[in-house]
Amino acid sequence: MNSSASVASTWPAVLTWRAHNAPRMESARVQLSGNRIKAAGRIIGAACSEHPAFSASYDLVTDENGVTRRLSLRTSMAAGERLMSISRDEEGVWMVDNGSQHQRSTFAGALDVDVVLSPLFNTLPIRRFDMNSTSEDIEVPVVYVSLLDLEVNAASITYSSGPDGIHVLSPVSSSSVRIDGDGFVLDYPGLAERI
Repeated sequence: MNSSASVASTWPAVLTWRAHNAPRMESARVQLSGNRIKAAGRIIGAACSEHPAFSASYDLVTDENGVTRRLSLRTSMAAGERLMSISRDEEGVWMVDNGSQHQRSTFAGALDVDVVLSPLFNTLPIRRFDMNSTSEDIEVPVVYVSLLDLEVNAASITYSSGPDGIHVLSPVSSSSVRIDGDGFVLDYPGLAERI
């Protein structure tokens, strides 16, 4: 077991990931209470072929079942700042507000938000479906957020457990991720590894 795997067994914890092929990092303070997750994080990136220089911060809250209740995002780039809030009500309707546009949708029954460039958000379905101990293929509808322009769409991500980790098939990648005992990503090839 490496040191990053053992650090997360004590909560709250600060988890930090470094991108494999881009000048980018993510760090989040994560609190766990049963299946409930509360995370406050930041993603920063220097200008490169993959993205312009940016800084993004988020606050995530799930309910006691690990279902996303609320996510707020703020991005800063040279061109300016953007804010967004996403929340899910008891009837399963998502409300997305970016200051100038309000959207209401079920997003095909999504219970999770997935933010592009962030390994943290893969943890939500991995923990909820207990992917550490199950080996089935699970197709998960998500509210898919493009980090830099804060565009929101319905998408589907497939998770399947195997001997080499959990295979993740998303709209932008296909990779086998390694997770720690609590379901948090240790290594997502092509995206980031925990340090």
